[in-house]
Amino acid sequence: MTLQAPADLAARCQSIELLITDVDGVMTDGAVVLDDQGSETKHFHVRDGLAFNLWRRAGKTAAILSGRKGVAVERRASELQIAHLLQGHDEKIAPFRRLIGQLGLVESQVCFVGDDLPDLPVLLSVGLAACPADAVAEVKSAAHLITGAPGGRGVIREVVEVILASQGVWKELISATFSAPVGPTSGR
Repeated sequence: MTLQAPADLAARCQSIELLITDVDGVMTDGAVVLDDQGSETKHFHVRDGLAFNLWRRAGKTAAILSGRKGVAVERRASELQIAHLLQGHDEKIAPFRRLIGQLGLVESQVCFVGDDLPDLPVLLSVGLAACPADAVAEVKSAAHLITGAPGGRGVIREVVEVILASQGVWKELISATFSAPVGPTSGR
């Protein structure tokens, strides 16, 4: 079922060309799992992987902007063909501004997905601020879109679907990608 956005949210989605996401608490459940050798493990949701693929097929650009650095994130970004990987940035607003400047975009063309206090400066700057269901209260207050999913459980998929459906390309993209008609009762 395609998510239907309220008119004000749908209007914000119209100009979105760049999706930037935090990692921990958005693409993952926020847990940092360390084994006895100090190796870090992260769990990513497969629906988010498909969402990034569909986003790219729609001709859009994606980026990751994270306060932490990790090999698992590098690998996942590579698998998903996310060319813009910005890791190790405790302060996110400066790398955000550099990236949109390099891409020739303005804030209103950006959706940022974050879940915690370090994400607020970027969330307050973008055209579409999104967060998972379990984001902190301050982030939820700043968000235009709060997903039904908690972090690590398909947040990016929901955000991508709302944006692309609002732009009128979701159903056509799904039909073209999977060679199957998509109707009002189709599932996700």
